[in-house]
Amino acid sequence: MPVRAGVDIGGTFTDVALEVDGRIVSTKVLTDHESPDRAVVLALQQVTERAGIDASTTSMVIHGTTLVTNALIERRGARTAFITTQGFRDVIEMRNENRFEQYDLNIVLPKPLVDRAHRLTLSERMDSTGKVLKSLDQAEVAAIARKVADGGYEAVAVGLMHAYANPAHEQAMADALAKACPDVLVSTSSAVSPQMREFERFNTVIANAYVQPMAKAYLGRLVDQLGAIGISCPVFLMHSGGGIISVETAMQFPVRLLESGPAGGAIYAANFALGHGLSKVVSFDMGGTTAKICLIEDGKPKTANRFEVARTYRFKKGSGMPVSTPVVEMVEIGAGGGSIAHVDDMRQIRVGPQSAGSEPGPACYQRGGELPTVTDANVVLGKIDADNFAGGSIVLSVARAEQALATEIGKPLDMDVTAAAFGTTEMVDENMANAARVHAVENGKDVSQFALIAFGGGAPLHACRQAEKLGMQSIVVPPGAGVGSAIGFLRAPFSFEEARGAFFRLSEFDAGRINELLGDMQATAAAFVRRGVGDAKTQTRITAFMRYRGQGWEIPVSVPAQKFVAGDVALFISSFEKAYRVLFGRTIEDLDIEIANWSVVVATPQPDVTRVQAQSQVRPAASSSRRRFFDAQARKFVEGPEIRRVDMLPGDFVDGPAVIVEDETCTIVTSSFSATAQADGALLLRTRQDKGAGQ
Repeated sequence: MPVRAGVDIGGTFTDVALEVDGRIVSTKVLTDHESPDRAVVLALQQVTERAGIDASTTSMVIHGTTLVTNALIERRGARTAFITTQGFRDVIEMRNENRFEQYDLNIVLPKPLVDRAHRLTLSERMDSTGKVLKSLDQAEVAAIARKVADGGYEAVAVGLMHAYANPAHEQAMADALAKACPDVLVSTSSAVSPQMREFERFNTVIANAYVQPMAKAYLGRLVDQLGAIGISCPVFLMHSGGGIISVETAMQFPVRLLESGPAGGAIYAANFALGHGLSKVVSFDMGGTTAKICLIEDGKPKTANRFEVARTYRFKKGSGMPVSTPVVEMVEIGAGGGSIAHVDDMRQIRVGPQSAGSEPGPACYQRGGELPTVTDANVVLGKIDADNFAGGSIVLSVARAEQALATEIGKPLDMDVTAAAFGTTEMVDENMANAARVHAVENGKDVSQFALIAFGGGAPLHACRQAEKLGMQSIVVPPGAGVGSAIGFLRAPFSFEEARGAFFRLSEFDAGRINELLGDMQATAAAFVRRGVGDAKTQTRITAFMRYRGQGWEIPVSVPAQKFVAGDVALFISSFEKAYRVLFGRTIEDLDIEIANWSVVVATPQPDVTRVQAQSQVRPAASSSRRRFFDAQARKFVEGPEIRRVDMLPGDFVDGPAVIVEDETCTIVTSSFSATAQADGALLLRTRQDKGAGQ
């Protein structure tokens, strides 16, 4: 069997899951922010040694990272210029003129990635059908190219009006830039995001250009560093839509890596949802820096063609940086183990979004950090064993955690260190629960009807408290939960999603034009997939983004991958009305229907998932030690058995309070839950009054 490695770089830890001889061997190391590739190499050396194999036998590396997301959030990108159509220089600053909080008089909009002084304009114009209204002035094109060359820019984004319909002017500008400044990386909106709506399209191509030098340099170094330790196999990247692309494609479109790590986690959770017969789940991925929440129904993570990076105002839509790229739709907040706690001007405890990361890390890491974090609070509350953190590879200091919490939280609020620690964890738990509520409501769902799948180093510690706050009855903690995203990479298909703007009215249905468009899109997507898997078998999925005439937004509608004929207009109408009724409970009579954007996904088939039968024979799990920890529901310290997860056999169970430990994380079973080991190694937690339902 091939030896495959899934590598996930987070803000605090770098995780590796190695698939060898049908088993998973994993490890975690602290992320090296100065040179992230060093941590990847170190982790791969550790995990191959642990598996008893030579690193050179690795046949595939699948990589996901939050580095691109973090670069955008922290504004650590390249010096970038933006070239657009005359009169549209301020589109990225004016946004769409919506106020995400109507009554806040002091509302602050996210700042554009490119300042006004670095936005250049061309006196050209296309119309929405791709017809040239004003031709390019070649002298003006050459002058702008020289200005970019003299400006010391590392990257340039080109976004012209209606370039999705005709990219000729963008391509001419890109050609001139390539001649004038060949070392400057150029991104065009017609290649990165050829979709309607200039604000989202311009913002996306700017984001791509802004991170491209950093991403290209990092990926190049990574391939070289892997080669230096004998790993010369192909390297692939997890993209935000939940599939795998080649490293060359990732260098060209780094904006597609925005949610690559979290997307792997969603794939991981979706596999376990199918295996356990759960039709409605919320994936809860909490790492060292962020927490990610995604709705999964019928084994499929919710996807979208638009995503907001770094929502800044109570998780509200519109308060982040919109990017129109295929993505597994989720909400991501600054709530992780390394999130820093502080007291605000209202004498309230606040947690995040700032993170201690791995450098200097939480105070308890003894690496120079002095500010209290969620990890410090969990150490003080007994939820983390200071002597056996990360399998004993990192020794934590309880005293330093207590000192940080007492100084920064306890002293300003006149409370003892236990209260300060509890206040910190309760605040971060409420932040995450509120994000889940908002995400569910935005999608018309009742989150209490879902099960929780918890993974990432921090999620199993907080899962029971999340379920208590959200009214959930069951939790699944999969095996390898501490490195869940890395394992998810190994389960993801090779895929590429081609999205384009092409306007059609169903009253003027033109099957020939639609077939020509979709055929071209499918060929483009298939070419990118072939970079990774050659002529392997693939499947095609088509989505039309449709609306009633006069509406301002579209909904995604799945349509079959086939050649269409004139009579298929009825298929489009019925598919749209079915999807519209699910979202809004009704349809609208006598209104024409329009298609604004299209998406074609070409992907290798997903492997079959083995169904897991819930355990009916249960016996108390054996325990040789006990742990004292703070139970938030009971508002007091409790004591319960500490059980090694590796020792639990299918059918073993424990009633809370209890702690189930493993190298990469531990599961806190609160007094209101019981946990049962399943045949696939997962833990199924159910509320105590509902214990019999899961057995």
